[in-house]
This record gives sequence, C-alpha cells and structure tokens, in this order.
Amino acid sequence: MTQSAKTSRRKVLPSLFATASLGLAMVAGGPALTGAGIAKTVPAGADSSAWSKQPNMIFILLDDLPIDDIGADNPTLKTPNIDKLVKGGTYIPRAAVTTSLCSPSRATILTGMTTRNHHVVDNTDSSEEGLTFFPSYLQKAGYQTAFIGKWHMGADSDAPRPGFDKWVSFKGQGSYLPMGDFGQKQQQMLNVDGKAVPRKDYITDELSGYEMNWLEQERDPSKPFFLYMSHKAVHGPCIPPPRYANQYKGWTYQLPASFADTPENYKDKPMWVRNQRNSWHGIDIRHATGPDSLLANRRDCDQVLSAVDDSIGRMMAYLKKSGLDKNTIIVFFSDNGSMWGAHGLVDKRNAYEESVRVPMIAYAPGLIPAGVRSPARIRNLDLAPTFLDFAGVKAPPQFEGHSVAPLLKGKVAWKDWPQDDFVYEYYWDWQYPMTPASFSIVRNDMKYIQYFGVWDIEELYDLKSDPKEMRNLIFDPAYVDVRVDLRHRLFEQLRSSAGAHNIPFTERSNRGFVFRSTNGTPPAQFPPEWELTPPAGKDFDFFTLFKESNKQ
Repeated sequence: MTQSAKTSRRKVLPSLFATASLGLAMVAGGPALTGAGIAKTVPAGADSSAWSKQPNMIFILLDDLPIDDIGADNPTLKTPNIDKLVKGGTYIPRAAVTTSLCSPSRATILTGMTTRNHHVVDNTDSSEEGLTFFPSYLQKAGYQTAFIGKWHMGADSDAPRPGFDKWVSFKGQGSYLPMGDFGQKQQQMLNVDGKAVPRKDYITDELSGYEMNWLEQERDPSKPFFLYMSHKAVHGPCIPPPRYANQYKGWTYQLPASFADTPENYKDKPMWVRNQRNSWHGIDIRHATGPDSLLANRRDCDQVLSAVDDSIGRMMAYLKKSGLDKNTIIVFFSDNGSMWGAHGLVDKRNAYEESVRVPMIAYAPGLIPAGVRSPARIRNLDLAPTFLDFAGVKAPPQFEGHSVAPLLKGKVAWKDWPQDDFVYEYYWDWQYPMTPASFSIVRNDMKYIQYFGVWDIEELYDLKSDPKEMRNLIFDPAYVDVRVDLRHRLFEQLRSSAGAHNIPFTERSNRGFVFRSTNGTPPAQFPPEWELTPPAGKDFDFFTLFKESNKQ
C-alpha cells in the first residue's frame, strides 16, 4: 500500500472510542492484597524533596507477559531482580490495557491516545502519520531519549522514529536468535541509529548490551535521560537462551478452571468463544497434541523471562554503582496479557481479564513507597501523562489518560481516587478473524462486553464474586437495569475525539488464519434463549418476532 493510500485510509476510517474517562475502575480477581493500596507514605528517613525536578526515567516494556507470572506472585519462578523492584517499589497487579494487541497498545503508550483516535488498529499495516510520541515532549524539556528494542507499530519498518536521540530496533516481531528462529538460517539485522547492523547474540542479551553501552558510554551525563527498553520477550513461540533452556524442566502449571471443554464452562458463553477453541488462537490447533504442549510453551516463555531478569539486574547494578539509583524512576509494564488456556483460548485480543490485565511495577526509592501492593487500575493510556508529570512537563491536549504520579508517590490512596469507568476496545482483524470486534466497560465491579458484526450474545459479569468470568449474567432478569445502563454508557464512551462512532479496518491481502482442526471442537450451538418453536401450520409472524426482539 502506498503512503498516500495509508494517509487516505486514516482520514476515511477514523477509530471508534471516546475520550475515555479516567477508567481506573477496580476489578476483582487479582491475588490477595497485602495492604490497603497506595495509602502508605514515603518511608521515614527518605527525603523525596532530594529528588531532582527532572529525574531520570527507565521504562521496561515486555511483550505478552501474563498476570501473576513473576516471582512475587509465583514462588516457583526465579525472577530475583524483578522481585527487587516489587519489594522496593509499588506493585500494581491490576494494571490494564485499553486494547490488548501489540501495535495498538504500544501506540496508546506512546501517544497517550486510545485506538479509536490514534488509528493503529492492528499489527499489519497501520500508519503512524500525524502521531506525536510523548518522548518528543521530554526532548523539548531537555531530556535525552533512547529507544532500544521492539517497536512493532505501524508499517513494517525499523527506521528511527521522532522523539528518540538513540535508536536500536528491528522489523516486526523480530527473532530470539541472530540467524532466525526455528531453523530459519537467515541473518537478522538491527537498525542502529539508521544503520543496518547484523545481529550477533540472543535478542535479550544483545538489547541489554546496547542499553548498558548507552547508559555507560554514549549519553550526556549532564542531562536527564528517558530510556525506553522494549523487549521481544516473552512473546511466543519462545526460545530461551541456552543457560536457561532447562530451568523449569519437569515443572507443571495448574490449568485454568475454564480450560476444560465442558457444558458448564460454555454455558451462556458467546458462540465465538467455543468456535475459537478450534482455531490458531485456541487450544485445538495451537496445541493439538494436548495440554502438555501448552504447558511446555509456557515453561519456555518463563525461561525467556529469566534473561529479562538478568538484563534488569545488570541495569540496576549500574544505577547503584553510579549513584543514579537515587534519581532514576523505573517503570515495568507489559503491552498486553495472555490467555494461556483460559476459556480454551490462547493469544489475547479479547476483553477477558487474562487478556486485558498486565503487571506493573513503579520503583523509585525515596519517591515511590516500597513494599506496596496497590489495587489501582492503571492503564497503558495513563503512562504518557505520568512520565511527563514526573518530568514536570504539561500534558498536551490530545492525551486521553491521566497522570497517576500522585497515586504512585503515595500522596493519594486508591480508595480516594476517582473511580470512573474502564473502557476497552478491540477491532476485528481479517488476518486473525476468530476474535470479533470487542467492546467492554467496567463500572462498580460489573463488567459488560458486547461484540460488533457477529451474530452472538453479550456478556455481563460481577467481577467481585466471579473474577474468572465463569457465569454470564446477561440472561439474568435481576440484572436487566445493569445491562441497559452499561450498554448506554459504553456507547457514549466509545465516541472518537471527533464525536463519531466509526469502525476502522485495514486492507485485506489474503484469506488469513481461517483454519480448523478436523479433530477439534465442533461448532457452537446457538443459545437456547434464541430458539423458537414455529406456530403449528403457520409461518413466523414478523410483528411477533419484532416484539420479541425488543425485549432487553
């Protein structure tokens, strides 16, 4: 597609969503909290006033890291350096993304805008034209900035982007190994400040080397810095480095309760969920040999995480040795979650909690309280304004998120923070057609999900009593008023910045991943609530059916 065609498409197909409200609605279902949120103050003896008005900032972004998959929540996992961040900082296990897909989520992080407004709607070929990335504002404020790692947003290009003084990246998903993964035997390349450089090492270690070289040798020590460290890890299929290839050999995981293909698990579930089970984003094709395949894949990805932990340890050791630890904020995040068998699904994209939720850690001893486990629902949408706030830079008017610096500093408790709605959007992707366009809203622990362009049911969950989303209340007459209210609120908040409700899409170039297994789950049946017995000897009457269709 030509650049002019992309530009035209962006003008014709604006995204969907609204200026999302603060969207920090608390969602139950995470691990038990050890404290009362972020009500703690800075520890005695720590002087937050000693921090510079322009602190250094390091943003560590992982790919597809599932919730509860670090040592702080799973003692079997060995992530000592990530655990140090948790112990010495504030841990937010209920952080969330407003679109659970690599490119749209990364665009939201960089622009402070929702997918309906930044228009990067899928991983294929969404234009970045007209977007301003928040590090540009830091540059204007005197920061030197660096991007190292996986960009994977917009066109398939590894060229340097505006807003960064230092650039190290690669095209698309990249690979773990320098000669490509799974016997590819093709030299992989990095783009280093606009020059093509052959890959030499395991991807996490190689990126970490560039990170340390920039910190130790290349940057100007007289200026504050912002470092965006964007890992390929732990995107599957995962290939661990040799030193961790057998780290968790023989270890197993407990499958999600919703994993089993049973009538109970699929009662009142949308048809697409059961149908997706038999697809590339479901258990039956991705793991056709059974659960052991799924568990082996997860072990590999956890072993890949150990290399990231090494990278973090190397960086933290340098900060301590150089004294920069006293003036550097570290934020750890993931671009989206991962299903890992929940509801029989893999990948992400959908609005379920395993897909939407991500682990977040904010670490800055003396500025951000240590040892706090916060119930806050901080979004990827809030990261850009938060980084600017830490740097003393005013957020531009197009930002839709809000700075959560007061929360992270312990100046405001979560219970006293505005509990507005959390709104989610995902747009149908022709390349992976098994997940429909999905829109969701969470308000007062009630979560409503609706789908666009597919003949299927809605969903409604009480996340306080049903955090795993096992019991759909959409047909329960006791919740009629709730679903009617949430339908309207969702529609209103799905307006674009121009006030429109438009569905974006990109140009189709092939049939996509449409495949199903002959040995897999059969197609889902329509819900019995929709089944009608025809009148004896008569056709169905339109006006009778019209009356039925208007029921809530």
